[in-house]
Amino acid sequence: MSTRRETVRQALNESTGFRSAQDLYADLRSEGSKIGLTTVYRALQALSDSGEIDVLRTDDGEAVYRACITDTHHHHLVCRTCGKAVEVEGPQVERWADAVGAQHGFTDITHTVEVFGTCAACASGE
Repeated sequence: MSTRRETVRQALNESTGFRSAQDLYADLRSEGSKIGLTTVYRALQALSDSGEIDVLRTDDGEAVYRACITDTHHHHLVCRTCGKAVEVEGPQVERWADAVGAQHGFTDITHTVEVFGTCAACASGE
C-alpha cells in the first residue's frame, strides 16, 4: 500500500466522525504533509473500493468518509449537527431490499442506507 494512502487512512483512523476530502487535505497540510488534494481523493477512492472506509453522501450531496469500525455490512445513523455517526445493523432493511429486488426480477441486490437525525447531545444543547 502506498505511503500516501496510509497517510490518509491514518488521518481517518484519528477522526471520530465522517470527514470530507477537503477537510482531510487541510488537516494533513496543516500538519506539514506535502500531499496534494488529488492524491487525497485517489487514496479515498482506493480505500473505499477495498472496503476499508465508509462513504456517505450528506443531505447536500457531499461525499464524506470515515474509517470502518466493522467489516460487516452496516448502515449509519448520523447527526446533522455535529456529524456523530453510529454504525447500525438493519436486518429488516436487508430482507426488504432482497424482497423488492426479487419481486421485480432483480438479483445480486446491494444497497446503501444512511439515516440522518439529531443526536441526544445536540438536541439538548450540550
